[in-house]
Amino acid sequence: MSSLPMLTILIPLIGALAIAAARRRPDLRESITFFTALVLFGTVLSMVAPLLDGQEIYFKLIDVVPSMSIAFRVEPLGMIYALIASGLWILNSLYSVGYMRANGEKHQTRFYVCFALSLSGAMGIAFAENLFTLFIFYEMLTLSTFPLVTHKGSPEAVRSGRVYLGILVSTSVGLLFPAMVWIYTQTGNLSFQPGGVFKDAIGENGFGQGQIALLFAMCVFGIGKAAIMPIHRWLPAAMVAPTPVSALLHAVAVVKAGVFSITKIAIHLFGWDTLTKYGSASWLVYLSGFTILSASVIALQQDNLKRRLAYSTVSQLSYILLAVGLWALIDPSESSSRFAITAAGMHIAVHAFGKITLFFAAGSIYTASHKTRISELDGIGFKMPITMTAFALGSISMIGIPPAAGFLSKWYLMIGAWEAHHWFAIFVLLVSTLLNAGYYLPIIWRAFFCAAPDESNFGNIQEAPWPMVVALSVTAGGVLFIFFQPGVFLELATLLAAAP
Repeated sequence: MSSLPMLTILIPLIGALAIAAARRRPDLRESITFFTALVLFGTVLSMVAPLLDGQEIYFKLIDVVPSMSIAFRVEPLGMIYALIASGLWILNSLYSVGYMRANGEKHQTRFYVCFALSLSGAMGIAFAENLFTLFIFYEMLTLSTFPLVTHKGSPEAVRSGRVYLGILVSTSVGLLFPAMVWIYTQTGNLSFQPGGVFKDAIGENGFGQGQIALLFAMCVFGIGKAAIMPIHRWLPAAMVAPTPVSALLHAVAVVKAGVFSITKIAIHLFGWDTLTKYGSASWLVYLSGFTILSASVIALQQDNLKRRLAYSTVSQLSYILLAVGLWALIDPSESSSRFAITAAGMHIAVHAFGKITLFFAAGSIYTASHKTRISELDGIGFKMPITMTAFALGSISMIGIPPAAGFLSKWYLMIGAWEAHHWFAIFVLLVSTLLNAGYYLPIIWRAFFCAAPDESNFGNIQEAPWPMVVALSVTAGGVLFIFFQPGVFLELATLLAAAP
């Protein structure tokens, strides 16, 4: 059992080698991709029951220097991220087969290899036992997704790739790495543990209030994948990539790696006592609130469908950071603290299902009609009813309307903010919900309630290839299923909230 976290990293690596070896046999190559995804998900799933039963799953690969190792430990937050990343990779792989073939994309072997490498990085982040291990796999994820962003090879793709790589590497190397070195030199410990590592390193000869606040800010801004403003430009720029890549960036691996890492660092490296005593996270509530509202306003102005979805992601990610900020302001014995951190864990899951559904639908629209602008979608629901119904379900989840899963995390977050009497957070939640409706509902209205398209607009288009339709139908079904049966995700989020 202890070797399973390491196995989740090796499985995609082995899969990547096998995919490369099968480059001249497309059917075999894609079968290997799908099989690798299934095996990875099964391996992750096998650790859920032992974790819920309280069994420790720990694996140390190597000691680098004293008290610093490459090691892995399974805990509730990491398991939520790992389940989402590995489970949705299966559906993304199925979707990719239809998309890449239907659009005649080049370099498909490289595409599938980099996908597998990125999932290996995501698993390393999910189960990292310490900040050093997390940093290694965080950089691996950045480098392995860069060829996916620049996949088309056009001048626009190359420029977008430079923005992507430049922002993510400069923030992590320029801010997160120095913060990690500073913490290690002062505490001698980078392990994620209950209560954090700062308890014995604060005082006359250790960290002061200003230093703790600065360190936490360096970690938050050093994790550019969380796309908090103003470090968010890489995410809209990456929309030049093929849609399966956009789905990976926005739902499966990259952005979730960002908000996951900040949440884990806040809870298990700094700890509630440190952040609350020194007020080191109070600013996070206001910055995340600003990001939520500003990105929503920008999304309203976008006519390009993928760019509107991109700015929606920037906004939605900060709900998780808002929850972390609220958690750091409230006594952990108070129920509002538990609600806030439960909301953070749940939103990682529910946003993933909703947003991947929306990107799958956008890619299906492009594949079937080559339409990319919202203003061109009048009546498309009559031509692509399955796709646009799935889009509608993903949209109401993003807005937070039951019976879609997005309602659950927003409900927990609203209760936490209400019981904490944090009126700014309540204001942000209410206004952002209206803004969400403002940029999603008009798309649904255009698709189903505007005049049916004439032949000159849509011709004889129909639903996208069946692998794409099946994938987006399953993710849309997941949006409904999680609302009625939150099951393992709610159990893990609640277990996370109960941790010291």
